[in-house]
Amino acid sequence: MARIEKRTRELASESEMREAIELVLERAEDGEIRWIDVREDLSSGQWGRLIERGLLEDGEAGFALADRDAIEAGLEAPDDDDGASGGSDVEIPDSEGATWSIYDKGAAVVTLLFFVGYSYGPVRSVVGEAMDVVLGPLQDLLPLYAVIMIIATLTGLYSTLLRANLMDMDRMAAYQQRMKDIQERRKEAKERGDDEAMDAIQEEQMEAMGDQLGMFKEQFRPMVWIMVLTIPAFLWMYWKIGFRGAEGQPGLDLQPIVLPIAGQVTWTDTLFVMPTWIIWYFLCSMAFTQIIQKGLNISMSPSTS
Repeated sequence: MARIEKRTRELASESEMREAIELVLERAEDGEIRWIDVREDLSSGQWGRLIERGLLEDGEAGFALADRDAIEAGLEAPDDDDGASGGSDVEIPDSEGATWSIYDKGAAVVTLLFFVGYSYGPVRSVVGEAMDVVLGPLQDLLPLYAVIMIIATLTGLYSTLLRANLMDMDRMAAYQQRMKDIQERRKEAKERGDDEAMDAIQEEQMEAMGDQLGMFKEQFRPMVWIMVLTIPAFLWMYWKIGFRGAEGQPGLDLQPIVLPIAGQVTWTDTLFVMPTWIIWYFLCSMAFTQIIQKGLNISMSPSTS
């Protein structure tokens, strides 16, 4: 199997793992081997990695070689092109791969400064007035509900594009698949009462905890850029309409709106603990984001198939 050969080649690039693979091949009788056969010469971490990468799988009396010929071929093949295919071939990524550039970190700082605007009036006013240069003329031409719909559509569009381009779905899928595989093997080992395999898998699971940090970094990176663009628009609505006792801009024509279930309400009425304009924004944002994702055929969920 090509996949087994590739995984063997990747593991064999580490000298200690090459020795572990060679030892397992040497001591596997009739294609099967038990932990007790090699525990004096292998660490539980090495044993766990052989299981995790699929070189060893469940056998009759212990673990069986997934494919001896493919494993031997992987040991003999050159490893110059390891990882060359990239993308979905990333099977066990580490958290170092999900790095943030200086621009990502700068965006995070700007986002934190924007958050101050929700509770500090002067910041809210500065951001609101700056955004009013762009959104003010639109507000003069259209009713408020239409302006909020346009804002929700734009935020849904760039949120989808940013997540699709900044989040490595192959890496996310690899993180999830690794944890899923560990959980499945742990369950199987527990069912058959294999304490040795449980210990090896437990150690591997502890090593894989770094994947959780990698997943968090992958998920939060596009969110930082989304918030950098969304918070100013949200602060403009906050500044224009008013929220939590803050007065909106004088002269703004806040015509009532009719919503399902709630009926006719004003923009500053509280619905489900939030003002009407926030509810309307979120409803529009969720609806248009789904339409955009379907229209562009962009999936926001990593595939582990």
